[in-house]
Amino acid sequence: MTNFQSLPNEAQSIIANEKLEQYFPNDQGTPGILVFHKENGKINLDEVAQIMDAILAADVAGIDEIINIANLPPQALEAFKSEDKSTMIIPMTLDAAADSRQIGETVDKVAEIGNQAAQGFTDTQFRITGPAGIVGDTLKLFEQADFVLIMETIGIILLLLIVIYRSPLLALIPLLATAIVYQVANQVIGLMGAGGLEINNSTTSIMSILLFAAVIDYSLFVFSRFREELNHHESKYDAMKHAMRATGKPVFLAGGTIFAAMLILFLASFRDYQNFAPIFGTTMAIIMLASITLLPALFTMFGRKAFWPNVPKFGKSNEVKHGFWGPVAKLVVNKPGLSGGIVGIIMLVTALNVFNLNYEFDTVKSFPKDLPSREGYEIVETQYKKGELAPTSILITSDKTISEDQIEALRSRLLKEDNVASVRLIGITEDTKSLKYSMTLDFNPYSVEAIDLIKELRNGSDDLLSDVNITGEIHYGGVTPKLVDERDANNRDLWVIVVLETLLILVLLFVLTKSLRMSAYMMATILISFVSALGLGIFLIDVLFGYDAVSTRVPVYAFIFLVALGIDYNIILVSRFLEERKARKVKEALEVYQGDKSLLETVWDNLFTNALKYNKPNGSIQIEMEDCGPYVTIQFKDTGIGIKEDELSHVFDRFYRAEPSRTEEGTGLGLTIVKQIVELHEGRIQVSSKLGGGTCVWITLPRNEL
Repeated sequence: MTNFQSLPNEAQSIIANEKLEQYFPNDQGTPGILVFHKENGKINLDEVAQIMDAILAADVAGIDEIINIANLPPQALEAFKSEDKSTMIIPMTLDAAADSRQIGETVDKVAEIGNQAAQGFTDTQFRITGPAGIVGDTLKLFEQADFVLIMETIGIILLLLIVIYRSPLLALIPLLATAIVYQVANQVIGLMGAGGLEINNSTTSIMSILLFAAVIDYSLFVFSRFREELNHHESKYDAMKHAMRATGKPVFLAGGTIFAAMLILFLASFRDYQNFAPIFGTTMAIIMLASITLLPALFTMFGRKAFWPNVPKFGKSNEVKHGFWGPVAKLVVNKPGLSGGIVGIIMLVTALNVFNLNYEFDTVKSFPKDLPSREGYEIVETQYKKGELAPTSILITSDKTISEDQIEALRSRLLKEDNVASVRLIGITEDTKSLKYSMTLDFNPYSVEAIDLIKELRNGSDDLLSDVNITGEIHYGGVTPKLVDERDANNRDLWVIVVLETLLILVLLFVLTKSLRMSAYMMATILISFVSALGLGIFLIDVLFGYDAVSTRVPVYAFIFLVALGIDYNIILVSRFLEERKARKVKEALEVYQGDKSLLETVWDNLFTNALKYNKPNGSIQIEMEDCGPYVTIQFKDTGIGIKEDELSHVFDRFYRAEPSRTEEGTGLGLTIVKQIVELHEGRIQVSSKLGGGTCVWITLPRNEL
């Protein structure tokens, strides 16, 4: 939908616009400004007239009113020129019933005709700006951004998956699932729209990004567990069955928690957020269903081939730590205070930047610099009073007749307000009980200063009317009053959404974990991450793009993203922790990774074989294991022939062989390989021996490696 109304019907600016339409029904079309500008010198009126003649002759559909300057006397034309005579602006009003797309089409047609007429003119620039020009360009930018955003998202996800998992199919299968879910969700939402649900274009854009993020998250969770189970089950069907027993419930709970959190958005007053609730709630329901049906089906269909070239083999465990993440995991588990403190300091520093949060209401400043509406906008902003970009309409209604003295007194009273540039009477009803003024500010109508001024005027409306002895009501309509209501609604909704979603998610997490402390920790990570990400984001867009303010929607949408992704990661991580906790101690459960079973079996086999081979007749072999807290010591002790003292330092050297009595067989590589495997598992190996007195080998390994 391209004419979506963001504000609730009870917003003061919406009521004002409805009343303006009621009392002055022909004046509420979308205004536009035709801008004619000469860079150096005075504007050429003949060229302006030729362009205007072409536009009027075309009788473009959608134009409600446009001033014909040919009918104006020379002195009247001067009112449309800038002070230095280099620029001329001509108002245009489009059909009040037109939606954003129709407005854009009308503006494009007028621009096409005007630019064709201006071909060959070297002096005159022609642009269209004002609300009509801005609306048209905004729609085009959103449509272009949707495609670019989807393509960039796919590209980034594809690259990351290939780099991290080094398997082409593991990158393509989640994207295939995402594409299927995206199409299904789009069709279902389309049916909801056909059934009467208003759908905002920006909402569907944000929905597509969250859909990609959620489906990819669940895909990673499912195929990671599937890969584990393929080591333990020869049949890919059995492997997926066990994988889904472990992942199905957490995925469903994570999706269900997000679904419930989205329902809170129904309580928002800003209709953009309300609109998000049914759309993303429906999308999450589809994602949840796909995560326990489509995703496992796709991975099972490809089976072990999906992991090529690192194909998991039945009977072999490949869970040795990665070179980077192994030490990181050990640091976090063994020194939680240090690791948590470092991360906490970083997050605190970035979070403090939220105090530099400023809102930007002038969306044109974020447009590309060569966009026609921005070029025209900046010309008008430079050459005229900034308020001319979008004057404020003021409606006065009274039960009594308003005299001419009162009309002029009210106009004069408004002019006395600071930063009010001009006030013109532009309408009066036949019974003289209702008036319409057009007020221009010294400020840019999209600026925070203008918004503050209109809010102040609105709050003092009763005193304003009392000063001129008018009993009645005063209403402010137009762009700036709408921005006042948008800011107020957004500030209110931010607190409502954050507080209620926090409480709801906290309850749901408690149901999952049965632990108030763990639930509080998980929710705290989400809230801290939200503030930290918001603060860091504000800093980065300032440094990288030069924006010192953000849209009012950014904090709410950032919270929605953080809730969706943060809950996923928390529930998935905690569910695995709780699973491992049943069989392990806390630190072991947190680290999860285990030693390579086949490699460690090589160690035990080699040491036992040596103890047996070089033992004396009727000798003995003693194997002991001792728990040393975070480490375990395994000892192999025999009563064999032993090793000379001067040879002990060489027993781990490659191809080294001791004196002839110990070299009946073998390659001299056994203990070398044993040492490499032990060190791979972050352990140590030591040997003590006495010739004729037996040998003892000690191996020390971290507990999680066993």
